Amino acid sequence: MSNTVEFAKMNGLGNKILVVDMRGRSDKVTPQAAIALNADAETQFDQIMAIHDPKAQGTDAYIDILNSDGSKAQACGNGTRCVVQALAAETGKKAFTFQTVAGILNAFEHDDGTISVDMGLPVFDWNRIPLAEEFHDTSRIELQIGPIDNPVLHSPSAMSMGNPHAIFWVDRDPMSFDLERFGPLLENHPIFPEKANITLAQVISDSALRTRTWERGAGLTLACGSAACASAVSAARTGRTGRKVTIDVASSPIRQPLRIDWRGDDHVVMTGPAEWEWSGTLDPSTGTWSRDAERGAEAR
Repeated sequence: MSNTVEFAKMNGLGNKILVVDMRGRSDKVTPQAAIALNADAETQFDQIMAIHDPKAQGTDAYIDILNSDGSKAQACGNGTRCVVQALAAETGKKAFTFQTVAGILNAFEHDDGTISVDMGLPVFDWNRIPLAEEFHDTSRIELQIGPIDNPVLHSPSAMSMGNPHAIFWVDRDPMSFDLERFGPLLENHPIFPEKANITLAQVISDSALRTRTWERGAGLTLACGSAACASAVSAARTGRTGRKVTIDVASSPIRQPLRIDWRGDDHVVMTGPAEWEWSGTLDPSTGTWSRDAERGAEAR
């Protein structure tokens, strides 16, 4: 078995993604390789999307997802769009079915280049999100940051989109909050036994939100697709918006909104862009890599 595999540096609305081709192999991208890749400024990422041979009949691939700290992620909507773009360019296909730890995902590339991903069903049960204590209504749980009589953030909506999310509702631009300071405290709060993605969401209208996310296992991120889905669902669930919204991801340098549709069958469909940046090869056990244009030069 070769020591190296092909990979692409991509982004989904600024969400930094490495798509790694592990098809035809029995090994995996190791946590050590992920940490080493993230430590290099050129390959720094939010998620690795490792494409493996399909395990379930009727699927195109099994996707193994790693965070930048080497931990496993259950879902990554922006990364899934990157996988679709890469495989569509390779195969000419438009529709794909993927298996992940979080379940089966269906995705489709449109003629305009945007990609829709069916992120599945939202989960609201406290023990399935999961939360460490019982809440009858997870649309508003007891959690706050700041003075008890004047908290900076409080009463988030909690849910799972394959991974746990807490959505804090704010009345001003999410970029004006010190999420870099609050994010680690909230991600690791004891109420979240599997940690959580922390999102600040501002309601712009009954069909638009503005968000910013501290991502579990990755930290401050330019974009998080599953958090956009969780924000949209939570906004509709609490009567703040309808079930179709656009999401302005405040931290993204790409000024193109995500479109989220919480359909009548309760599936959440996210539509947005993906962008290829460059490609290369890497060693999935160590993270040593080289860029395509640099092959033959000393590996990093």
